[in-house]
Amino acid sequence: MEKLLVIDDEKDVYYSFCRLLDGEPLQVLEAESGEEGLEITDKERPDVVIMDIRMAGMSGLETLKKLRAKHPRQIVIMMTAFGTTQTAIEAMKYGAYDYILKPFDIPRLKALIQDALRTARDMRQVVSYQPLLKAEDYTEGIVGRSQSMQNVFKMIGQVAGAEATVLLTGESGTGKELVARAIYHHSNRSGQPFLAINCAAIPDNLLESEMFGHEKGAFTGAVNQRIGKFEQCNGGTIFLDEIGDMQPATQAKILRILQDGELQRVGGNQTIKVDVRVIAATNKNLEAAVARKEFREDLFYRLNVVHIHMPALRERREDLRVLVDFHLQKLRRRDQATVTKVAPDALKALEKYHWPGNVRELENVIQRAVVVAKTDTITLGDLPPSVVGREAAAAQVIASPAADDLLPHMRALFDYARKHPSFKLLPAVEREMIVFALALTNHNQVQAAKLLGITRATLRKRIEKFKIKRELKVQ
Repeated sequence: MEKLLVIDDEKDVYYSFCRLLDGEPLQVLEAESGEEGLEITDKERPDVVIMDIRMAGMSGLETLKKLRAKHPRQIVIMMTAFGTTQTAIEAMKYGAYDYILKPFDIPRLKALIQDALRTARDMRQVVSYQPLLKAEDYTEGIVGRSQSMQNVFKMIGQVAGAEATVLLTGESGTGKELVARAIYHHSNRSGQPFLAINCAAIPDNLLESEMFGHEKGAFTGAVNQRIGKFEQCNGGTIFLDEIGDMQPATQAKILRILQDGELQRVGGNQTIKVDVRVIAATNKNLEAAVARKEFREDLFYRLNVVHIHMPALRERREDLRVLVDFHLQKLRRRDQATVTKVAPDALKALEKYHWPGNVRELENVIQRAVVVAKTDTITLGDLPPSVVGREAAAAQVIASPAADDLLPHMRALFDYARKHPSFKLLPAVEREMIVFALALTNHNQVQAAKLLGITRATLRKRIEKFKIKRELKVQ
């Protein structure tokens, strides 16, 4: 009879598996700690081990590493209540067969166990990964519980320890650079440099010099020799963002580096050997570009050794609440923001929006909402009209602080401006003063204009500019 070993410090989990698999031709074994799990594995040699990542005593990841060191072919499924980058990448990097999130999707859990048992039966081995790094608190912020993002996490874990070139595709703002950094962080090159180059942001005549360097006198203005990014990054990892915008001449030089590990500085004859892992990203369809003769076919296949596609935010809407909470927590840590939650109607608007700018746009929207929010809750009125729709924005009641709340609110704006030099303080203060004056005068524009010392026509322009659309009431 096949054996399944459940390692979890909560006894209820073992009983749940017994009930779940009742009637299956399967013996379910129990261990309440990582140490006990290692002993039982040595004695019973289970077909599949399923264990929690977070346990008292020896953690699941530490148990996994020790178990895999002793039994490289052992199939291990990890369980976690935290669908974070760290747990996903670490589990896959150290050779886990798969992992599943709590609370369990029962049909998927059953299917996963059956698949693991079948693999153990037919092959008795899975791809093994040797530990490359100690466990680290990796907080880059690739967040998601959706299946598409879990697949991305798994691929990061699987490719991190290899030397293969990786091609990341997906729309702008989906987090391709974060994935590149995650791969680097968990690779055996993490102690060496990581350099990123945006191929679309650098003019064509400067891109080659930026990447490969140049010799003195190579072109007008080249008054000194320059070492390029590839030489600077020798032994490390280079991230070529928007590689689909690279010109053919530069593509040929990248191809040479990938094929031979060699380059020449612009204007130079010396061949320089470099050892650099390349991770490339694009929001373009490179296969279509190859068909149009705009991108070298041989370079495409050199780059596309491992392909990771980043899903658009609208394709993983189930992650939106998790992402909103993540960004709120980040702002609280970074800026000491006091906003902790989102009103139900505001959250509904966020979930309905199509997010053309993806996760990057969501982050900007949350940061803006935190700045303008007057309480600890983001309301519909704190969201930009582009997100909630102009009709909904016009229908919003914009609440103003009471008189004794105005000064602290202004101080908060000034504090935020001190920490963020790019923040436009004057328009923000002006808007708050207009909102406050309208509230004090019960939205009597003549009185509000007099109070502010401006004409009614100027006040109307400011109301339109700041999208203050409906009657205000003093709270």
